[in-house]
Amino acid sequence: MLKLNRAHKHIILQNMAETMNSFKPYPNDREVRKAAEALVTVHPCLKEPGSESGWYGWKVSLKYKMGNFRAMLSRSGCLEVAINAGRRSINNSDKEPPHFNIKRARRAEVNYLPNFPTGENQASLEQMRLQIVQEVAKIDRNLPLIERFMQRTFALRRQE
Repeated sequence: MLKLNRAHKHIILQNMAETMNSFKPYPNDREVRKAAEALVTVHPCLKEPGSESGWYGWKVSLKYKMGNFRAMLSRSGCLEVAINAGRRSINNSDKEPPHFNIKRARRAEVNYLPNFPTGENQASLEQMRLQIVQEVAKIDRNLPLIERFMQRTFALRRQE
């Protein structure tokens, strides 16, 4: 068994949280359990000596780390998790309760609520959207231009 100090455990959990978030920002209990099992299976030296399964403590730590990681992403401006932040508290008593109507991606949905592309804002993307409407109204459509504008304005159209 390997004796981990706090810094090593933090680095392992941080990397696991980043990897899990790349797949799904809101993993369920079974998915977190599988990740903890995989960690201990691949690295048997991380198995917990007092635990029956050897991975249960990693699962609990990973769940807390995922919550903290989502909070950090929300504070940094990631819209996909920020939409669920700012729930009811002492200061905001008129808002929804914390676990009411959580907005998360559906099955096989990759970019649930993406951020705007770099260098773009809502006004510039709205101009592109209007250009798409004008281009679609034409008889001879420029399909590559329409496709390029559709990809650029996806974030704006997704927020509607």
